[in-house]
Amino acid sequence: MKLIMKTEFDNLRLNDKHEYENDSNGDKQTVKIYCDDKLIAKKLQIKKSIRYFAIKEYKDYLTEEESR
Repeated sequence: MKLIMKTEFDNLRLNDKHEYENDSNGDKQTVKIYCDDKLIAKKLQIKKSIRYFAIKEYKDYLTEEESR
């Protein structure tokens, strides 16, 4: 997985075709985004640090609005 921008992550999360789940464990929070049971992106928040990751082909899953 590689780092992506927040706007790209939000685009993936807000797509109705994708499912996502939240998980919290103490100071660590994770949001994972799936498309057809395949993990395509995740957000890791540890205390105040937030990082967004996605698979190499994540741009194939973006909606048209973001991919221009």
